[in-house]
Amino acid sequence: MLIREETPEDREVIRAVNRLAFGGDAEGNLIDRLRSDGDILLSLVAQVDGEVVGHILFSKLESETHGGKIKAAALAPMAVTPEFQGRGIGSALVERGLALCRERGYSVVVVLGHPDYYPRFGFNAAKGQLLESPYSGLGEAYMALELSPGALSGVSGKIRYPEAFAALG
Repeated sequence: MLIREETPEDREVIRAVNRLAFGGDAEGNLIDRLRSDGDILLSLVAQVDGEVVGHILFSKLESETHGGKIKAAALAPMAVTPEFQGRGIGSALVERGLALCRERGYSVVVVLGHPDYYPRFGFNAAKGQLLESPYSGLGEAYMALELSPGALSGVSGKIRYPEAFAALG
């Protein structure tokens, strides 16, 4: 398996991977809008035998917190084609993406995701509740991860997702 940053040639296959994984075009539309609005921080693909079978995207978040601004990113979406799920591809995408976000100076990543999946990477619902967003009322599914230890210590406030997320409803 190879994990690499997307290229312009990957755009249609990224849309197809997300369509297969999620059963519709909402995530592909989100990605296209984030791309056109310049809100993408990082977009990675996973290849197996030269075929793109997975994708993960991180976008920039605006923050207004009592502890000052934090450099935060949103993980969404993450997709693996159904026939390649359960093989560690999603985990590899998450781990590589988090490492690159850390290298690029981001201190926090938030995700709205499965509460049985994302905690294995260090995501935590209690940390997510420190950052009010349109998703913070969704309980255990809204989680945050400190890429820099203590990045959320004494922090409370709001984060703003890019406008593209509003179209998801």
